[in-house]
Amino acid sequence: MQRWRGLEDIPEGWGRSVVTIGSYDGVHRGHQRILGRTVERARELGVSSVVVTFDPHPSEVVRPGSHPPLLAPHHRRADLMAELGVDAVLVLPFTADFSQLSPADFAVKVLVDKLHACGVVEGPTFRFGHRAEGDVETLAELGRTYDFDVTVLDLCAGEAPDAAPFSSTLARRLVAEGDVRGAAEVLGRPHRVEGVVVRGAQRGRELGFPTANVETLPYTAVPDDGVYAGWLTADGERMPAAISVGTNPQFEGKTRTVEAYAIDRVGLDLYGLHVAVDFLEFIRGQEKFETLDGLLERMTKDVDRARELTR
Repeated sequence: MQRWRGLEDIPEGWGRSVVTIGSYDGVHRGHQRILGRTVERARELGVSSVVVTFDPHPSEVVRPGSHPPLLAPHHRRADLMAELGVDAVLVLPFTADFSQLSPADFAVKVLVDKLHACGVVEGPTFRFGHRAEGDVETLAELGRTYDFDVTVLDLCAGEAPDAAPFSSTLARRLVAEGDVRGAAEVLGRPHRVEGVVVRGAQRGRELGFPTANVETLPYTAVPDDGVYAGWLTADGERMPAAISVGTNPQFEGKTRTVEAYAIDRVGLDLYGLHVAVDFLEFIRGQEKFETLDGLLERMTKDVDRARELTR
């Protein structure tokens, strides 16, 4: 899959495309439906499928300080899109000047002049252009003018008339509440947190449960404080893990951290590595125990439960 940053990265002579546009944070099951149809339509027409997305998130430029927690960084989104068969991902730097483009100017500058769109696939709530003035009806009108067809797909979670749509907002809320199983239902896979392993207080090592202290990427959507079962992936190896999120109140901690203990692994040296932590199941909330022995007893039970859940 080709990955471009900015319109200038699009190769000279790029042919016709079927395009979809959006933030695509999380590449959840609703997104997967749109992306799948984009790929399918492109193959029907014998052209390439292209996803257009933005960095930073448009809300941070339009309303500074409102950047939402991110379900997946751009490289992860691109990897997930590649798995779905997308041919190219175009990440557009979202600037104050770019935000001023009218819907028509955006369509001409991106869809017509650069990507030569013959089709566009979107969800029903898609908005674009200055002040989000454009919607799917606007897009269809522009398609009639510039010779591309528009397909609109719903993002509902089921067949019932009152079924709620899959959305990044819903997935973020579930993650924030610690409902990682519910978030996985929306995402179609466990929620993942990534980052570099850094040195912490090393109390886990002293207690017999050495953990990888993960310095998460900016704006990461981190689950609610507590203990979880999941997996730690490092150097391509996926290992069952017990994961702790929180400030470590047992030792009067102040900084919120994500720490993963690779179950039954001895002698791991992960410092400086970029790792991924996948959250499978909530085990318990964050607690402060009366004694260190009480904490150790509970940690042993947590690890046993995580081991059982990840078999």
